[in-house]
Amino acid sequence: MRYITPTDGIWAWMREHKPLMSFNARNASECKVWQRRFRSLIRKLLGPVPPRVPLNPEITEEIDMGDYTRKRVIFDADAYATVPAYLLVPKGIKRGEKRPAILAAHGHGWGKIDVCGIGDGEDRKSFIAALNYDYAQQFVRRGYVVIAPDWRGFGERASNGDWSRAGRDSCNVNYLAYGYQGYHLIALQINDGKRAVDYLQTLPEVDPKRIGCVGLSYGGTMTTYLSAFEPRIRVACISGYLSSLEDAISMRGLGNFCGAQFMPGLAKYGDISDVASLIAPKPLVVEMGEQDTCFVIDDMKEAYERVRSAYKVRGYPERIASDIHPGEHMFSGLVAFDWFEKWL
Repeated sequence: MRYITPTDGIWAWMREHKPLMSFNARNASECKVWQRRFRSLIRKLLGPVPPRVPLNPEITEEIDMGDYTRKRVIFDADAYATVPAYLLVPKGIKRGEKRPAILAAHGHGWGKIDVCGIGDGEDRKSFIAALNYDYAQQFVRRGYVVIAPDWRGFGERASNGDWSRAGRDSCNVNYLAYGYQGYHLIALQINDGKRAVDYLQTLPEVDPKRIGCVGLSYGGTMTTYLSAFEPRIRVACISGYLSSLEDAISMRGLGNFCGAQFMPGLAKYGDISDVASLIAPKPLVVEMGEQDTCFVIDDMKEAYERVRSAYKVRGYPERIASDIHPGEHMFSGLVAFDWFEKWL
């Protein structure tokens, strides 16, 4: 066979290639060994992260939202990256009381304002409503302290519009620009998420041992990697993301991937479900929409079953749950809120 175009060659490679380190453990001992080796490999593939610097947090705005307070905070992730985030703090916290906290990861869109339910105009409000996207606001109203950072390239951290002129995807341009400095964009995003956890742990109203993570779509990407590589995140909800690389790259040919979520070398060694399997045995709920137009429901179910097998082998089948809802590409919460209440 001859493969002239990249798509033909890549699709053929995906069909014929067997990943070198797919999960296949038969017992808890084998599973732990596989997790240790696969986690080490992915860390290596992620490449370097910048040296740590002091957070230097600063609250620049504070708004009374009725039943909670919304604060705009900025902190330094590294010497050349400052993270703007919204910190949502429920009212009624007693002196000395410590609440569980949530890192609310946004997806593609307008950044942290989406998950905090900040919408100017009917179009923005309709967008948030259609995706049930304001889960940061929904969690704070259930008593959690919530932080919602802007990821690199989104919200206040959106790159100059000239970078994505002529129809170029700004996620891809950002990835390439960081690549010249030797960094993979997803590694920097994970590091920013870790620094958000660092900040949460400085807050007197937060229980540092009860931190969870939730995210839709690209927020699901970030939830997957943060929950797999940040031990301080204890409970997770992956919404509208768990699937396979074959579906993203070859099955439908829609190119459902971008530079912001590109994990270098992953297809050679495993799949998205393998990364999610590193989360075990932390409590995990996975949301899948039957009418999702970004992912194929059957593919999502298959990926979920692969992750569930890791939990079963580890001996914790009760720590993973699915929410297969009738909606589209959206956050559900039908299982997640009770799940976080139970485990966090």
